[in-house]
Amino acid sequence: MSERAAPFYCPYCGDEDLRPSEEGTSHGKGAGWECASCNRAFRLSFLGLLAKGLRREPAGEGGTSI
Repeated sequence: MSERAAPFYCPYCGDEDLRPSEEGTSHGKGAGWECASCNRAFRLSFLGLLAKGLRREPAGEGGTSI
């Protein structure tokens, strides 16, 4: 994740009352966040792109035919 991206909700309790963590500002370790609702701290980081990408079936194909 970039420094500008922010999570919309806590991954533990789902609440939206999140604040940036002062301890998670180290470069290369991802952004740190604190949830005021469940009192948990967590860090988010981008791992990379998948080599194969995301495979989707074109509209009208796949599924069962009658």
